[in-house]
Amino acid sequence: MKILDAEFVKGFIRLCDDGFRQNWHERNGGNLSYRIKPEEVESIKEELSFHGSWQPIGTTVKGLAGEFFMVTGSGKYFRNVILDPEANACIIEVDESGENYRNLWGLCKGGRPTSELPSHLMNHEVKKAATDGRHRVIYHAHPANVIALTFVLPLEDKVFTRELWEMATECPVVFPDGIGVVGWMVPGGREIAVATSELMKKYDAAVWAHHGLFASGEDFDLTFGLMHTIEKSAEILVKVLSIRPDKLQTITAGNFRDLARDFKVTLPEEFLYEK
Repeated sequence: MKILDAEFVKGFIRLCDDGFRQNWHERNGGNLSYRIKPEEVESIKEELSFHGSWQPIGTTVKGLAGEFFMVTGSGKYFRNVILDPEANACIIEVDESGENYRNLWGLCKGGRPTSELPSHLMNHEVKKAATDGRHRVIYHAHPANVIALTFVLPLEDKVFTRELWEMATECPVVFPDGIGVVGWMVPGGREIAVATSELMKKYDAAVWAHHGLFASGEDFDLTFGLMHTIEKSAEILVKVLSIRPDKLQTITAGNFRDLARDFKVTLPEEFLYEK
């Protein structure tokens, strides 16, 4: 099969385009990675080149030894992925030590995988273990309303979770485990990768203060939907706060418990504190 005919590649390209159309990817902002299924690798194997040199990842991900990923390129623009996928994305393989990768396809005009590769792979490793392999997508974007809230809300998991849950009834159903928050850190290095991966053991999404949002999911639709839901909730909260800082009414802790019962989800009590 031709790589660009593979369904996972089409899904990857669509998410990049959807994210750009949401205005989440200014210039070269954001990145996306997908852990490719073995049968998908097999279907495109004749199109891959296994002659490239191994490069250090910058961290160790032994739980991903021998895995294949489709990843956006460093310095590449999300808006261009749909126009020229082979120039703006790549397929890489992780070696058996979990310390190196090599490019098998893509970045045909030069470049390397996203500078956030250590964060992506460390979080893939965490989510693979935490979900028995179900999660395959890691997505980082710059949704404006989420970023705005990091300047006015305490950078605490329980505050962000509760405030976002209160903005839309669907939120505790879409992300019942809550949302994590990472204080500002220099992006692209091991330190932020470690901090994020610790949170992702518990959550499917983590806010990067003054920077953006990091999300994990089983497939492209679920991961984009998670990002979309969180950002829409953040947009509502920004509007509420701009009208008046004190809400006249909201969804209460008791309401959330009723919702959890009827929708058969478990909501951690740490987020159901009385306000």
